[in-house]
Amino acid sequence: MRKLPTQNQMRRDARDKALTRDSWKIFQIMSEFVEGFQQLADLSPSVSIFGSARFKPDNPYYKYSEEISRLLSDSGFAVVSGGGPGVMEAANKGAFSGKSASVGLNIKLPHEQSGNPYQDISLNFKYFFARKVMFVKYASAYVVMPGGFGTLDEMAEILTLVQTGKSKRIPIILFGTQFWQGLLDWFESSLIEAGTISPGDMDLFQLTDDPQFVVDAIFDFYEGVELDQIVDDSQLMMDL
Repeated sequence: MRKLPTQNQMRRDARDKALTRDSWKIFQIMSEFVEGFQQLADLSPSVSIFGSARFKPDNPYYKYSEEISRLLSDSGFAVVSGGGPGVMEAANKGAFSGKSASVGLNIKLPHEQSGNPYQDISLNFKYFFARKVMFVKYASAYVVMPGGFGTLDEMAEILTLVQTGKSKRIPIILFGTQFWQGLLDWFESSLIEAGTISPGDMDLFQLTDDPQFVVDAIFDFYEGVELDQIVDDSQLMMDL
């Protein structure tokens, strides 16, 4: 007569299945890193641009994102976005019409995310953390447009990496004074007041409403540095 498995046996079987599943997941994660490194290894100096996926083409920030990206592309910087709609589409569209590469790091999401057609290089990620590494590893600057939780996450991550010395200092430019000023006021009134950040941490980023300022600020930061050196430095900028 066939015996029913004991509770201990059932637990061991469940554990073995979980270990097998997680072991294979490691190879999936590795494949995303390998593909990203191979596709982006020869990328020219690049700027990562973040912002809301929900802005339509008639939104002013969509138009600003497109203008900023075109200026950066014509100035020799590849533009990297999340590859989806909204600001991501505008960033890719502006770069696509410029002289340098337009890169989309797409993520599979149940809502919102769908690849835009303005990508010279298109990568698809399942895992957010693998995608984040690609955003940071090859970036010579960050441009943060108005956005939601995802944009705040990316902004906080690069600020943390620079603040803690895990990444070298790069230009971090917030675009949209009216949008960001309330958050920056809260940084000063709450975070600095409570001692959770230092007053000097406010110097890690710049705020502007001028697309040309974005380009000028990046060039001013790297004044006297050859573009090839910016690429070499980006390979050494992070130890996650």
